[in-house]
This record gives sequence, structure tokens and C-alpha cells, in this order.
Amino acid sequence: MGNVGLLYVGSVLYLNGLILLGKVDAKSGGVFNLFVGVLQVVTPTYLVMTAQGDTRQILTASGLYLFGFTYLYVGIGLLAGLDTNGVGYFSLFVAIAALGYSFANFHLVRDPSFGVIWLYWAFLWFLFFLLLGLKREALTSYTGWVTTIQGWVTGAIPGFLLLSGYWKHTTEIAIALGVFAVLVFGGLWPLTGRRGPAGRPPDAESTADAYGG
Repeated sequence: MGNVGLLYVGSVLYLNGLILLGKVDAKSGGVFNLFVGVLQVVTPTYLVMTAQGDTRQILTASGLYLFGFTYLYVGIGLLAGLDTNGVGYFSLFVAIAALGYSFANFHLVRDPSFGVIWLYWAFLWFLFFLLLGLKREALTSYTGWVTTIQGWVTGAIPGFLLLSGYWKHTTEIAIALGVFAVLVFGGLWPLTGRRGPAGRPPDAESTADAYGG
């Protein structure tokens, strides 16, 4: 059941990246954030309630709430035109928590592939903190591209492979993901690191406009 949620985490990250890039209307994307946010709250609740004391299953399920609450918060904020700083500072909490979940996947669950994926998410949510919490408008385009790419690399593709039984060789996957992150996210920085939405130079209103502020 958690793998189904992972698939749709990919879809909402993809969509949110396009919002930041100015390709999707913010309020339209906000509705979909609510859909996935509800799914990512209902799913871990079910998994925890049916875990029968399995601490590893409870640990894995607990991390899903971080995403569910983020998407609900973003969706409501987009539709209501709220300031982004609340989502931004919550994203800092998520980024720090993601480091803990990464450690747990490496050392407790023994799944290095998701150890690396949680590091991806820690990086992404830290970007959300910088952009939405600290209002670093220069990061808008870079964050949009990273979000869109992570939607596929950390959500949609792993979710589908897990559901179809093809997610294997987790050590090799972890290495490939690490190399991919360095090459792609490092390479994106000089291309997009000083641009606002849709490749425009950043201005004081750009991210607020994208999030309905």
C-alpha cells in the first residue's frame, strides 16, 4: 500500500515542480496537492493500525506523514493564497527528519537505495525551506527543476518498479542514484541557480505569485 502512495508522491512532486517553473497554474495544482495529501495521511494511518506491533513497519509508515502534511499544507496555501513561510519552515523540519529516516534505512532496514532516496528528499525539502521560508527567490528555477526530476527518480519510477516486482539490487541502485544526483543536480546549478520562474531573473513577487501569495 505504501508503494501506491510513493507512485503518487512522484506525480505531485512533478506537478509542483512545474508550478515553480511557471508551467502549471498554482490553484489548479493546489487541488491535486490535496488529493495526494489525503492519500499520504490515510495510507500511513492504515499501515500503523495494521502493523500489529511491527516496529519496522511503523517506522516506515511514519515517514509518509511528512509528505502528507506537506502536500495538504501546500494545497491549502495555494488555494487560500497564504504566505509560504509556514510551509518553508515546516520543510526545514522535514529535511532534518529525512536525515534520520535515511540513517534508519541504511542501518536498520538495510535498504541502501531508500537510504539515498531519503537523502534526495532531505536536499529537496531544504531547498523548499530556503525558497519558501527564507524567500531566496534566486532558487526558484533550480528548485523547480530539482522537484520535477525528483518526482520521477524518487517517486514514480521506484513506486512502479516496487509494485511490479522489479526493484532489486538495492546497493547498485543506491550507487547509481548517488552518481545521478551529483551529476544532474550539480550540473543544473550553473544553468538555473540564479533564475526565477520559467527562466526569468528572480524578482520579489515571483515565488509569492506562484504560490498564490
